[in-house]
Amino acid sequence: MIIMKQIYEKVCQCYESVRKRTDFEPKVAIVLGSGLGDYAEDIEVVSELNYSEIENFPVSTVPGHAGKFIFGYVNKVPVVCMKGRIHYYEGYPISDVVLPTRLMYMLGAKILFLTNASGGINDNFHAGTLMMIEDQISCFAPNPLMGANVEEFGTRFPDMSEVYDRDLQKIIEETAKENQVELQKGVYAQLTGPSFESPAEIRMLRTCGADAVGMSTVVEAIVANHMGMKICGISCVCNLAAGMTANPLTHEEVQQAANEAAPQFKKLLTATVTKFEKFL
Repeated sequence: MIIMKQIYEKVCQCYESVRKRTDFEPKVAIVLGSGLGDYAEDIEVVSELNYSEIENFPVSTVPGHAGKFIFGYVNKVPVVCMKGRIHYYEGYPISDVVLPTRLMYMLGAKILFLTNASGGINDNFHAGTLMMIEDQISCFAPNPLMGANVEEFGTRFPDMSEVYDRDLQKIIEETAKENQVELQKGVYAQLTGPSFESPAEIRMLRTCGADAVGMSTVVEAIVANHMGMKICGISCVCNLAAGMTANPLTHEEVQQAANEAAPQFKKLLTATVTKFEKFL
């Protein structure tokens, strides 16, 4: 119980630290995965805040992840963007990995739009495929709700039957068609990283029904669902997973493929978030 109280107090300290620097109240939280870091250029920016400026806030250490919050507007919709997320493989406790999600909720966000770079497991996918996340699988990453429940955030046993909001999914699909953006649908699985998955692990995940795999997102969705946020997500398939080709996997390959897919990704993201106004 003491540990969970400390976790809640830490989020509150981060909240107070942010509020000393900005009173901006976002309605939509966007987590920018690899290749989407420059999405802030498409936002009417009100303020920026480096993670290092926030008291007790974990700092992103991954190349390509800038490590700051962007507050502003996507058309008329007030948003907060994470330009660089925190990963479990960086060595942080899982409570720190999901702290930014809890913080964005406390700042006012009601919708969480998750994005990431992933490896494709579905044989119909290719590098650059955009996949709307319909459901998720957690493998080896600890559940961030373990331990005594933080009642201020949500119930002890949250339902997980519809983590990704169907109404938001419908908007994403409609928007993709309107903007002629090719969009697939599927199940995303999170492993811990930082090593890429082995061919045997990919065979396991395919058997379990996963279409794409990565090292983030699922634990963030779990705590957002716990707090009652509406959640949606899009994964950019940046390479085919281990064992599906003869090529070894590299982080540079992932970043390059994400950068190439970014224009379509950003167009879809902007048009979709604009339509979220009716839910706010």
